[in-house]
Amino acid sequence: MSRQDINRAFEMAVFVAVVETGAFSAAARRLALTPSAVSKLVNRLEARLGARLLQRSTRQLHTTPEGDAFFVQCKRILDDIDGAEREASQGAAPRGRLRINCYVPFGVRHLLPILPEFARRYPDIVLDVVVSDAIVDLLEDRTDIAIRTGKLKESNLVARKLGEDPMIVVASPAYAARHGLPRTPQELSMHNLLAFNFRCQNETWPFLDGAGGTLQVAPQGNTCVSDGESMRQLALAGMGLGRFSRQHVLRDIQQGELIPVLQDYNPGDRELVHAVFVGPGLQVPARVRVMLDYLLEKVKLGDA
Repeated sequence: MSRQDINRAFEMAVFVAVVETGAFSAAARRLALTPSAVSKLVNRLEARLGARLLQRSTRQLHTTPEGDAFFVQCKRILDDIDGAEREASQGAAPRGRLRINCYVPFGVRHLLPILPEFARRYPDIVLDVVVSDAIVDLLEDRTDIAIRTGKLKESNLVARKLGEDPMIVVASPAYAARHGLPRTPQELSMHNLLAFNFRCQNETWPFLDGAGGTLQVAPQGNTCVSDGESMRQLALAGMGLGRFSRQHVLRDIQQGELIPVLQDYNPGDRELVHAVFVGPGLQVPARVRVMLDYLLEKVKLGDA
């Protein structure tokens, strides 16, 4: 059978219906087909792909690992088709649910404050915002846009740079009064350094070593946290020293609530911030496109 004779979108829709309903008969009722027709379509799909997508038993169906991955891709493709058809029929007006995953400091400082204006501009877009420092799989989580920091790994994702910001180590005046402040990076071993309780790209703190090179300090202390905003609150409370992007703590420094530490040894490294979305080669829905443009318009980070 030639590719032109295969309605792949329909096969995907049938497979998705089977997975979501858990049975050929229930999927048949949803699609107004016979159970035998649904079974034949799934069998034909598996034969064409050369992979078993479903484990069949007398009582229920289970997806295989290949079936799980194919299901996620099918859902996204079918959603994109629906979105493209709606946009074409409605003059490409941005609408639909827009799911954004954003790390906590950026969400609190930059994203959440600008969403009301976005909602006024695009009243037909429903915002679904997750603010968390946990890294998600965009396909599995059905996320449209993720705001991420650091260098991006090779993937099928497309990234738009929103800006970059220098990093800085800070402590509160209360901490400095009780424990003093380090004069060199080597003295950090005598201080309480706040750390994250998850793997991140920059797990050590870099400093100039005074001899033309750099050295790395692994933060060690009595407290680990799950996100940058929690670390900021602990630094403000005098728990220990923390390392942040400058924008995250600039207001606190200006108000005298945090003090820059070891600036003479700061190597000048910067935190890169990107808006990441699925691509390339895929039609970007209008709801995603207008949010990307809006972020570039509104977000100002360092030398963005």
